[in-house]
Amino acid sequence: MSEHGKFIGFAGTYTKAGSEGVYTFTLDTKAKKIVEVKAVAKIENPTYLNASKDNEHLYTVIKEGEKGGVAAFKVDPNTGQLKFLNKQLLDGAPPCYVSVNEDNTLVLSANFHKGSVETYSVNEETGEIEYVASVVEHPHSDLKKGQQGKPHVHYADFTPGEKHVAVVDLGIDKIVTYEVEENKLKEVNSLSTSVGSGPRHLTFHPNGRYAYAMTEFSSEVLFLTYDESKGSFTQQQAVSTIPADFTENNQGSAIHISSDGRFVYAGNRGHNSIATFKVDQDSGQLTFIEWTGTEGDWPRDFVLDPTEQFIVASNQETGNLVLFERDQESGKLTLLQTNVTVPEAVCVKFLHYK
Repeated sequence: MSEHGKFIGFAGTYTKAGSEGVYTFTLDTKAKKIVEVKAVAKIENPTYLNASKDNEHLYTVIKEGEKGGVAAFKVDPNTGQLKFLNKQLLDGAPPCYVSVNEDNTLVLSANFHKGSVETYSVNEETGEIEYVASVVEHPHSDLKKGQQGKPHVHYADFTPGEKHVAVVDLGIDKIVTYEVEENKLKEVNSLSTSVGSGPRHLTFHPNGRYAYAMTEFSSEVLFLTYDESKGSFTQQQAVSTIPADFTENNQGSAIHISSDGRFVYAGNRGHNSIATFKVDQDSGQLTFIEWTGTEGDWPRDFVLDPTEQFIVASNQETGNLVLFERDQESGKLTLLQTNVTVPEAVCVKFLHYK
């Protein structure tokens, strides 16, 4: 835990209209404000990023010309400064999601445009990406609604205990589970969601048996039960994240859960809000609590800080981070700060603090 109540975070961005790349910021929990925002890596379209569990390395999406892939950086955990290590690129569009396993030996990426998930072998000592270990392309389906039919993988991350990898594909309405064998992926199970729902992101309850998926097109949170032995998901509930009378365009974005498993938060782009839900600890079912406006346009992501007393949200179209205080008993959010400029902000993450 930070001795001074200050925590270092990072923001990934698009670099189409003013952004310089990866930004760092500091959350001062005593002053209840975000300070010291600065660009720390000038690369193209580092839209998503994740830090290794030991805080020594940061992995980001990267685009270069007609290629895309993942870049590795060495992190100064005291300042948030980054030192570029290396990159691995593939032909075609860059990925949209990056994750790393506990021992920092394998990085995953999800590629929306190519409908694929990739594994990258990582040097455990240096943190450098050694090579692309595998590429799995999802098949097309016969779905016809919206973007449906063509695969659009938007999330690839390790399940609790890292026995499996869960991959969410909003193009073919599926959550696919894989085993990892010698850094390669082998499909073991899949769940089909409602046609046109567009599952986008996933978060696990700390008990490892419940999971919650955010849908992009139907604007719902899907409550799922997870059987680790089979790598299988079963849908139990679907709850809307927007008001019944909201008829304008809305696209679901991020979803996160508090570490005590009591509250789930879901982002709405269009309604421009974070929806808060209470989790029944016995059944896993969700009950809606409130909507909180994000004081900007198109909230692409948000993150709970290491103390979980705060949430930082990123508005892509208005290019600002927003700070909320979180009541840990009720789950409700209170606005604190809106004037934090990060152009084309997409993803927000904190370093890991104990």
